[in-house]
Amino acid sequence: MDTKLIRNFSIVAHIDHGKSTLADQLLLKSGTITQREFQEQLLDDLEIERERGITIKARAVAINYTLDGLTYEINFIDTPGHVDFQYEVSRSLAACEGALLVVDAFQGVQAQTVANAYLAIEANLEIIPVINKIDLPVTRIPEVCEEIERVVGLDASDALRVSAKQGIGIEECFRAIIERIPPPKGEADAPLKCLIFDSKYDYYRGVVTYIRVQEGTVRKGDRVKFMKGGSINDVIEIGQFRPNMVPCESLGPGQAGYVITGVKEIRHIHVGDTLTHAARPTAKALQGYKEPQQMVYCGMYPIDTTGFEHLREELERLSLNDASFSFAPETSDALGFGFRCGFLGMLHMEVIQQRLEREAEVDLIQTAPNVTYELLFHNDEVKKIDNPVDVPDSGQIKEFREPIAKVQFIIPSHCIGTLMQLCEDRRGIYKTTEYLGSDRAQLVYELPLAEIVYDMHDKLKSVTRGYGTMNYEVIGFRDADLVKMDILVKGNKVEALAMIVHRSTAERRGRAVCKKLKEEISKHQFEIAIQAALGGKVIARETISAVRKDVTAKCYGGDISRKKKLLDKQKEGKKRMKSFGEVDIPQKAFLSVLEARGDEG
Repeated sequence: MDTKLIRNFSIVAHIDHGKSTLADQLLLKSGTITQREFQEQLLDDLEIERERGITIKARAVAINYTLDGLTYEINFIDTPGHVDFQYEVSRSLAACEGALLVVDAFQGVQAQTVANAYLAIEANLEIIPVINKIDLPVTRIPEVCEEIERVVGLDASDALRVSAKQGIGIEECFRAIIERIPPPKGEADAPLKCLIFDSKYDYYRGVVTYIRVQEGTVRKGDRVKFMKGGSINDVIEIGQFRPNMVPCESLGPGQAGYVITGVKEIRHIHVGDTLTHAARPTAKALQGYKEPQQMVYCGMYPIDTTGFEHLREELERLSLNDASFSFAPETSDALGFGFRCGFLGMLHMEVIQQRLEREAEVDLIQTAPNVTYELLFHNDEVKKIDNPVDVPDSGQIKEFREPIAKVQFIIPSHCIGTLMQLCEDRRGIYKTTEYLGSDRAQLVYELPLAEIVYDMHDKLKSVTRGYGTMNYEVIGFRDADLVKMDILVKGNKVEALAMIVHRSTAERRGRAVCKKLKEEISKHQFEIAIQAALGGKVIARETISAVRKDVTAKCYGGDISRKKKLLDKQKEGKKRMKSFGEVDIPQKAFLSVLEARGDEG
């Protein structure tokens, strides 16, 4: 197909500003789907996406649209809006020449609007501002246009005004896409060069690779090579998403689609790799993607120890579909064999856990999450750790560094004082305040990542009554007074419950965790001591009393020495049990360590 008739773009926006609804309308108005097939969130095909009402996986779709007698092929990608899935957005933008920046006509510019706009600007894309939800009873269109110009720096004088829900302004949207987004470049006869921007595993056909052709033409039956993986295979099937998989004979420059080569080995496929012809390869591979930096880690263990290999297979398949999470095998005295998994944030972690439990039917025990830290030793060696168990004695450590994030808050002006207090309590460093209008402001803080990822989003929504938004990026590591806190149950360290805390909050955190564990661990036949300790110093303790049987119930009166004898006999039995007895720690206890953060105050 002539590249002049092809347009590639992404739809980017803040959460709930209408990306997926606009994508649905583009499919409907172009005739790609019928009114009967139309449903809300059509492209959100994961069960968890439909349940939560958010986009998690970017979806690429090819549609045809006729304008002024010419039929254009339009490839677009619907992207997520949450900060945890920003890597999906950056990957999608690399496969496009333009972007629709969707902004809510009432809420205006929010934190992720700014972040996604900057991603598109850095990728040198043509950005078209789209003001959505103009059918709302209350809108602020002139103020929103002013915010787009002032905060994002885009000309909003020709911003499109649409209602994705009502289907208003969709034709103008198509015209702007065709007239304002440049066509892709590339020669059909040049050596093949395709960017792999995503992939998924099909149990029957192997790995399905999503590609965007930059140069050359790929046809069914061609022998192709994955440049990074090194494997050479035949193209069994090639096609496009319309929105379901539709086979075709070839894909040329600027077109996006999928390739099935029968590859069953997941390790051969890498997102960001270059696909080329085996006989006539391209001289230089595409730049690919910057490796994502996982910042939140937790342990995942199968409840049944025989499920270890099954869990490994499912994690491999999931990592193919989501390149932004990592995993490595680890062992724990309390939980057995499992994996240390890395995520971009807490929502990302929850989504992966639920996908494993629902799609793969894996029963999991998940340990409390923690962030990555950096240690500087006295010999000037620097080491990154993501597991509190790996922290050596404090005497060996010269600096204990924690990740610091630059956080942008967009909030109502009357909430500034409350938010500043919230950030101060979490060791935040104030940077700037900028007013976006008469009643909205943008605050910038530097905060430890550990203070953000757990419950900062929930606390922000609480103090701003739902109107506050935030976006963050990790800017580096900074020295802090951090210590490793061990949790001891009946004198034994439970590695899975160890955590890294700031010394100023260690005692409070220790008390909160011990209190929470006391609620979760059931009574045994013997007394159980739960302790929090820094090195050899115990800073908090709770005691679970033993289950007591009334051994004197059958003594009706008589000499008191008889009762004493029975009680002493019981006491001896308890003492013996205490020295040999094992404590059962339920799954909920491991997650209660995380919940204990909310009980600190």
